[in-house]
Amino acid sequence: MQVTEVSNDGLKRAYSVVVPATDIAAQKSKRLAAIAKDIKIPGFRPGKVPASVIQQRYGQAVMGEVLESSVQDASEKVVSERNLRPAAQPKIELVNFAEGADLEFRMDVEVLPEIPMPDFSSIALTRLKATPTDEDIEKALETIARRQATLEETESRPAARGEVLVADFVGTIDGEAFQGGSGTDMPIEVGGQGFIPGFSEPLEGMSPGETRVVDVTFPAEYGAQDLAGKAAQFTITAKALKIYSKPAMDDELAKKIGMESFDKLREAIMLSLQNEYDQQSRLRIKRALLDALAERAAFAVPDSLLDGEFSTIWQRVEADMKAGKLDGDDVGKDEETLRADYRAIAERRVRLGLLLTEIGRTNNIQVANEEISRAMYAEAQRYPGQEKMVLEFFQKNPGAIENLRSPIFEEKVVDFMLELAKVDEKSVTAEELAAAA
Repeated sequence: MQVTEVSNDGLKRAYSVVVPATDIAAQKSKRLAAIAKDIKIPGFRPGKVPASVIQQRYGQAVMGEVLESSVQDASEKVVSERNLRPAAQPKIELVNFAEGADLEFRMDVEVLPEIPMPDFSSIALTRLKATPTDEDIEKALETIARRQATLEETESRPAARGEVLVADFVGTIDGEAFQGGSGTDMPIEVGGQGFIPGFSEPLEGMSPGETRVVDVTFPAEYGAQDLAGKAAQFTITAKALKIYSKPAMDDELAKKIGMESFDKLREAIMLSLQNEYDQQSRLRIKRALLDALAERAAFAVPDSLLDGEFSTIWQRVEADMKAGKLDGDDVGKDEETLRADYRAIAERRVRLGLLLTEIGRTNNIQVANEEISRAMYAEAQRYPGQEKMVLEFFQKNPGAIENLRSPIFEEKVVDFMLELAKVDEKSVTAEELAAAA
């Protein structure tokens, strides 16, 4: 086999590869001989079919198989002998081949860049640490109690925020009623969510038997397109006032939600809040670490990987544009600007992905089978009653298992880097942590 490098531009390589005709002929003869040994053709004894008959019947198909395997074997040999690390599948272009002649093809391949290891000790980070306070726990308990509360009708009086008016309403646009714009005996929480913005807030101070007219504007992103952005007027008549009757903070409340006692409930809330704060802290320090790495990573990114990542991102952006759900920062930008912005995001993702992979490879960071198994079972438990089906899906789909492995690998690489970086710890409140995250 003869290999000639015909192009070397950045991360892109091109090779001219020639496989001798004698090699092609030898492979073809070997395959035809294997066929002749086992084939059964009427009029001939097994193993005694003339070579000319085998050639006539199977020669063309066998030659196609030989060409395919020869190109595959030769391209793999080029990659191996030249220590190439392809970023994507090489592109093959058949240049010349005829029966009895050499096979010549061109192989274009984009390789992964040389990635220098950053000095992790030069990265300074701060890990924010928040601990649940009694006030945090009381707020969580209050939320639980409210969810367990029952609505009870009370005396006729002006409604306060958070209380519920049972009301009839009729909505109109330009004086005409519209579909879905009316309701009877509807519970409306004063100042609450669930209705159009500006619908429930004006009901504060309203008493049963009273009628009010409320002007609102449907949000531009409202689900019903025929109503989106339009001004409407609702005539609302209150019929009754209800208030939430919350259960006492005791063991009975705990038992209603499956806990052994109120003390156990408080303990569970504290652990849950601590886990939530720790996750927020982890996300923040991980983002800061990746930002620091991005500043230090200046290597070239393979176009094939960048194009693939950008294509994936842009499909989502196009879908958001069609649905009118662009991120706030993107609203008002033209397509050219959006493309440039998201291509930069794609480049950052690819560069960081390559860097994390190289850090893991260089430092022999592995994901154990036990870790994959735990992730599989955790995923299966998200689908009660279908656990067996989910596990079978993973067993039959290696790509799905890779989707489980990748985030585990990434977190292990992040842990490795955090051990080497300069990390200080700072105590903060839950509010400060949320603002920083």
